Amino acid sequence: MCGICGKLNFARDAAVSPELVKAMADTIRHRGPDDDGYHVSGQVGLGFRRLSIIDLSRGHQPLSNEDGTIWIVFNGEIYNYQELRAFLLGRGHSFTTQTDTEVIVHLYEEMGVQCLEKLRGMFAFAIWDENARSLFLARDRVGIKPLYYSLTDSSLVFGSEIKAILTDPTVSREIDIEIVDRFLTFLYLPGEETLLKSIRKLAPGTYLQVKNGHAEVRRYWDLRFSKPANRPDLQKTEEALLDLLAETVKLHMIADVPVGVLLSGGVDSTGVLSFAAGLTDKPTSSYTVGFSDPGVADERPFASLAASRFGSQHHEMTISAAEFASFLPRYVWHMEEPVCEPPAIAMYFVSRLARQFVTVLLSGEGGDEAFAGYNNYRNIVWLERLKSIVSPFQGLASDFLGAVGSHLPRIAKYAPMMRSQFPEYYYSRTSTPLGYPGNGLGSLYRAEFQAALNRERAIEPVRKLFANVVGENTLDQMLYIDTKTWLPDDLLIKADKMTMANSLELRVPLLDHRVLEFAAGLPSDFKLRRFTTKYLLKRTLEKRVPQEILRRKKVGFPVPYERWLREDCRDTTRDLLLDRKTLGRGYFEKTSIERLLAANRENGSYPKVVFSLLTLELWHRAFPDGEALVN
Repeated sequence: MCGICGKLNFARDAAVSPELVKAMADTIRHRGPDDDGYHVSGQVGLGFRRLSIIDLSRGHQPLSNEDGTIWIVFNGEIYNYQELRAFLLGRGHSFTTQTDTEVIVHLYEEMGVQCLEKLRGMFAFAIWDENARSLFLARDRVGIKPLYYSLTDSSLVFGSEIKAILTDPTVSREIDIEIVDRFLTFLYLPGEETLLKSIRKLAPGTYLQVKNGHAEVRRYWDLRFSKPANRPDLQKTEEALLDLLAETVKLHMIADVPVGVLLSGGVDSTGVLSFAAGLTDKPTSSYTVGFSDPGVADERPFASLAASRFGSQHHEMTISAAEFASFLPRYVWHMEEPVCEPPAIAMYFVSRLARQFVTVLLSGEGGDEAFAGYNNYRNIVWLERLKSIVSPFQGLASDFLGAVGSHLPRIAKYAPMMRSQFPEYYYSRTSTPLGYPGNGLGSLYRAEFQAALNRERAIEPVRKLFANVVGENTLDQMLYIDTKTWLPDDLLIKADKMTMANSLELRVPLLDHRVLEFAAGLPSDFKLRRFTTKYLLKRTLEKRVPQEILRRKKVGFPVPYERWLREDCRDTTRDLLLDRKTLGRGYFEKTSIERLLAANRENGSYPKVVFSLLTLELWHRAFPDGEALVN
C-alpha cells in the first residue's frame, strides 16, 4: 500500500521538475512512510511513497523492466501475483524482486492494457512506456484505491490524493458550483467530478491512456447481473460461496507484515475473522470502536464475542465529543472531498490504535452491496411491489404512508416515493436535496445560487448508470447503482483515506471482483428472501458466526455525533456555519441556516445536514482557500 503521483508534459522538450515531483510525493508521505522514490526523465516524472508489505527489502519504486523502457508506480495489492509470476517466468521474463509490482510491469510487456483483465486485487497505478511514449493510468474494478488526475491541453498530473496534484501551481483551484449542489443532494460525490473543475477521479474499472498528447478513458470491467438458464440448487450454491470466501480471505492474508481484522460486531466482519483465524498459526488480532451513549448501539460486546469465539487478541476503544470536534479539520484534509461520514472519524481513531500492532487490516466492507444487506433494499423492493398492486390509487397510498409516518418517522420518507418512478427517487440516498423545498426546512440556497444551477447535472451520474440496468429487477438495479456510486465514492474513500492517514493498509475480501460477480449471478431471492436480507450469506456463515451476531438487528457503524453536534459541539458548529466567510460564499441564506441549527438543537432532526455543511465549509478553507487547518 503506497501513494503515487506524477506528471506528463505533452511537449517532449518540456521537462518535468524533479523538485515538483518530490514535493508532490511529500504531501502524501502518510501513505508511505517507509521509503520514497522518483523517476524523472524529460517530459515525465513519477513519484512514490512506500508502505512496505511484501518483499520488504527489495520493493523500491518506481520499478522498471529489464532495459528501463517501462516504469511503474503502483498502489495496492495483486492477490494472484504468484500465479501470474509463474506464468510470466514460463514466458521468459526475468525478475529481480518478489513483489506484485514487478509482475504488473512484465504482464504489461506481455499484454499491454489487456493486462488489467488478469489482475485480481485492489490497485491504482501509472505505467510510463518509453518506446510508445504513452502514460497508462488504471484503477481497480470496484474503486478500492483512489486515483485523481488533472488533464489540460499541455499536461496530465495525477496522484493518489488531490493534495498531491494541487502541489503543482499550474493546477487551478476554481470551484465547480454545480458539483457543490451534487454534494448537497447526495451528501457525498458520486461520479468522476470533484468540487474542483480541474481535477477528476478516474472511475472504478477504467483506465486512462495518453499517447502523443491525446488522452482516452475506457472502461475495462462492469458488473453484470446475468442469471443462469436453470435455477441453481441452494445447497450447492452455499457450498460454492463458502469455498470462494475461504479462498479470497486466504489471498487477502498474503503479507510479510502482521495482519489484523477490523471488527464491527456484524455478520460480515465476523465472517472474515472466522476465515482469517484459521489461516495462521499465529494469534489473530482484532480492533473495535464503540460508544456507551444512550440510544447508540455499542458494537464492543458483539465484537468481543466474535473475538472470543475465534481466539483473537482483541483491542477496543472509544472516542469523546472533544476528540471528534478537534479532529474535524484533519478529517476534511485527509478525505479531500466533503463526505457525510461521521463514522469515518471513529475509523481514523481505531486505525491509529491498530497501527500500534499491525500494518494490514481486513474489513467486512462490501458484503451489504454484494449480497443485499441494507434494510433499504428490503423496504424499497416491497414498496415497488405495493405500487404495482395499488397503481390506480398511488396518491391515496402515499397519503396513508404519510399519515402513518407522522407516528413512525422511519415510514415517512417512503410516502413521497409512492408518487414517483423508481429511478426518480433512488438517485439519492437522502430524501430531498438540501436546496429545494420538501426537506422540512424550505430552501437553504440563496436565490442567486439556485438560479445558477442545472439540476440535471447534480443527478447526472446516477441517471447514466440506470441506463445500464434497464430491464433488471428492482433489487439488482439498487445493488448496481450502489456498487458504482455509494460504495466507491463514500464507503471506500472513507476506508482508504482514514486508514492511510495512519499508514495502515485496509483490505476488503468481500469486494474481490470474483465475489461480486458470484453475487451478481444469483437469483434475487438468494439475496433478499421475504424480509430477510443477505439470505445466502447468512446461511453460508450460519455455522461460523455466533447466533447473537447473526440474528442481531443491523445497526451500521454507529457514532453518537447527533448528540455531539446538538450539545457538546453546538457553539463551535454555530460559529462556523454563521461565520461571515461561510455566508459570503453565496450558497446559503443566513436565516435558513439559523432555522436549521435551531431545529437540530431542539429535536436533533437534521444531524446529517449540519455535519455536511460543516465539512463543506472546512473543505473550502483547506483547499480552494489554502488555509493551514492542520499542522
